[in-house]
Amino acid sequence: MGQIRPTEPGPLTEAEAIRSAQKGDAAAFEFLYQLHSRRVYALCLRMVSNPPDAEDLAQEAFLQLFRKIGTFRGESAFSTWLHRMTVNVVLMRLRKKSLPAISLEETTEPDEETGGPRKDVGAADLRLSGAVDRVNLERSIERLPPGYKTVFVLHDVQGYEHNEIAEMMGCSVGNSKSQLHKARTRLRELLQEKQREHARQERHAAKTQTAQND
Repeated sequence: MGQIRPTEPGPLTEAEAIRSAQKGDAAAFEFLYQLHSRRVYALCLRMVSNPPDAEDLAQEAFLQLFRKIGTFRGESAFSTWLHRMTVNVVLMRLRKKSLPAISLEETTEPDEETGGPRKDVGAADLRLSGAVDRVNLERSIERLPPGYKTVFVLHDVQGYEHNEIAEMMGCSVGNSKSQLHKARTRLRELLQEKQREHARQERHAAKTQTAQND
C-alpha cells in the first residue's frame, strides 16, 4: 500500500481570514487587505478627490481595522462594516482639516408654490442621457461641493440608506435627503453644461470643415 499523504489545505476564505485575524494572525490580515484594499482606496478617492490623500486615508482605515477587527461580530457583511469604518475615517480627517463643505444642518428649501417642504427631496430625479459618457459623469461628480458629493457618493454610489448616512454624518435624515436632492440637481446642471459645450465644439468643427471644403 502506498503511503497516505495529508490533504493540503484549501484556499483561505474571508470568514476564516477574519477569525484568524481576530486572533492576531498577520497573514490572515494581509489576506483581508489584499481582498479589500482596492475598494477601500476607491471609496476614499471618491470622497476626497486627491490620490495621495486617498492612499493615506486607505492606510489609516486599515490601521483602524487592525485595531478594531476584534469588535466585528458578523451582524452585517464584513465589506459593509469595513466601508462604514472607512467613511468615518475620511469624515474625521475632513473635520480635522476644516475643509470647506456645505452645512449638513441646512434646512430643506421650501416649495415656491405651497411654502411647504418640497415633496421631491431625495427622490430619484437624476435622469442621465445615455449619451453622457462615464468620463464626463466622473468629472462632474468631482466638481460637486464637498458636502453634496459626500452624500451623493454614500447614497447613489455606495448604496447607503439615508438613516445610515445621517448617523455617519451627524445630521438628520431630512438633511441627508436635502443634500442628495441638491447634489443631483447640481450634477444635472454640470452635465448639461458639458453637453452644451460638446455641441458647440461639434458646430465649430463642422463650420471649420465646411470652410476648408470651400
